Amino acid sequence: MARERPAGPSLVFRTKVLLCALPLASVEEIMRPLPVKALEGVPPFVTGVSVIRGAAVPVVDAGLLLGREESTPTRLISLKVADRRAALAVDEVLGIRALPAESMQDLPSLLQEAGGDVVEAIGTFDAELLLVLRGARIVPDSVWASVGSQDVSR
Repeated sequence: MARERPAGPSLVFRTKVLLCALPLASVEEIMRPLPVKALEGVPPFVTGVSVIRGAAVPVVDAGLLLGREESTPTRLISLKVADRRAALAVDEVLGIRALPAESMQDLPSLLQEAGGDVVEAIGTFDAELLLVLRGARIVPDSVWASVGSQDVSR
């Protein structure tokens, strides 16, 4: 089944050697890394929770999420996920870019099982491979329950 390709401006960022993008509509803000409190029983790519604007927000390491090595985050990207918020820890934010539709393609079926929930499309940008992520799929449903039960007071 073909997915709708991303349209409109995107936030382009890097995690180690991977160039990635998120639709700008799902980005709330970009900030420096904040203290993270570890959670038990969550996937390894969920590093814990941070308090962002008074709320407990799950923090996801972009490198681990994509099956690579852990990021060395210099920025957190705060994402709108329905009525909740999540933060994606990334190595570098490159800026807002228009991604040409002709440079994007659906995720090949061979890769859909590996990254099908998180990766929306692949393409090229400035002669580099680009992964376009689906912000709504970054945090698994099981993690939201863990976040809701955490005491994040300092």
